[in-house]
Amino acid sequence: MKVVHLNTYEGNGGAGRACLRLNKALLENGADSKVMVFMKFKDSTETGTFNKNFLQKARAIFNILAERYLVKLFVKALKTPFSLQWFGSSIIKHPALREADIIHLHWINHGFLSPKFLAQLDELEKPIVWTFHDSNAFTGGCHVRYACEHFHKECGFCPLLKKSHKNDLSHKTWIRKKNAYSELNCHIIAPSRWMAQSVKFSSLMGFREVTVIPNTIETKVFKPYKKAEAKTMLKIPSHKFVMMSGFMPSKNDKHKGTSFLIEALNDLSTRPGVIKEDMELVIFGNKENADMPDFPFKTTFLGTISNDEHLAKCYSAADVFITASLEDNLPNTVMEALSCATPVVAFNTGGIPDMVKHLENGYIAEYENSEDLATGIEWLYQDENAPEIQKEARRSILMHFSEAVIAEQHLQLYQSLLNLQPR
Repeated sequence: MKVVHLNTYEGNGGAGRACLRLNKALLENGADSKVMVFMKFKDSTETGTFNKNFLQKARAIFNILAERYLVKLFVKALKTPFSLQWFGSSIIKHPALREADIIHLHWINHGFLSPKFLAQLDELEKPIVWTFHDSNAFTGGCHVRYACEHFHKECGFCPLLKKSHKNDLSHKTWIRKKNAYSELNCHIIAPSRWMAQSVKFSSLMGFREVTVIPNTIETKVFKPYKKAEAKTMLKIPSHKFVMMSGFMPSKNDKHKGTSFLIEALNDLSTRPGVIKEDMELVIFGNKENADMPDFPFKTTFLGTISNDEHLAKCYSAADVFITASLEDNLPNTVMEALSCATPVVAFNTGGIPDMVKHLENGYIAEYENSEDLATGIEWLYQDENAPEIQKEARRSILMHFSEAVIAEQHLQLYQSLLNLQPR
């Protein structure tokens, strides 16, 4: 069985990482699987690319930059991602697609496959599978929907656009997608139950077959290390209660809920029984000093961590991983933390409850309730049963998200689609 995965970038972002992880899991479980990307930023043998010569690369860069910067002319100054999908490339003549038995789409924005070129894939007469890593496939442009339900009918009156009306840019994009999808036969994979439910509500994709299959993770890389030793590595005293989170560049970054994280930590710091000197906050990821929040606990910034083994040791040093995300499909950071035996405290949103089981391997707080988020952190801080909760975090990943489990679910779906092909 030959499977080709299509993604805009190689390993960039959550979708890129999920794509590479799935490809590796399939290879380890007997499939002939490969990843083809629109843009490679480094030389590697792990993936192929559609753009090898100078002219092809130049065109790809133009597409990417045009999609990323032209959108600023139409969208309000918000942190919610929005795609025009005006630019794209035809790839149906490429040998990798001609030779494949299964075409598996992942994240294809930023000038890779516009609706027009997406519809062309149906000419290959091969089963097409599309994993939805965000909501863009069934909206008029946004990748994160929040409370907006316009995608249930026809997008328009988009709250993200500077000029919002019935026939605005979101509605026109919705029409283009509707026309393209009428020519495209594909099976949808939703990494979470929340995403599957969202698809069923959408007017563009609600009639499609949807299978829920989570993303996977490298369980031999993201594994538990002894907490005391991991804390020592970070120069943190072993007795300290370590809280970890990913850093969001702006206090106003609505998507990742930074303001709720700050509110929760401020609440926690004033609670009786919480000794601030015994706690430390560890932040990883990019940071911009101009937007630096004020945290009420001693804070260590780790910066961007590109080595996964080192990242796993950082997760292992934490007694809790906190995410205040307001909408997430199946965030890699949550899965990585749990795989390293670090319980997670998060809001009840998106696909997070598929991974975090309340009071078992973490704490699910009421949506947008920073006080409840603080209660979840305090629960782990005060609970004497923390070692058992940590063990359950690791066990839950091995049982439901390991490479072999997720690869087998994909292979079964691929085979079922191949069996439906005319012979």
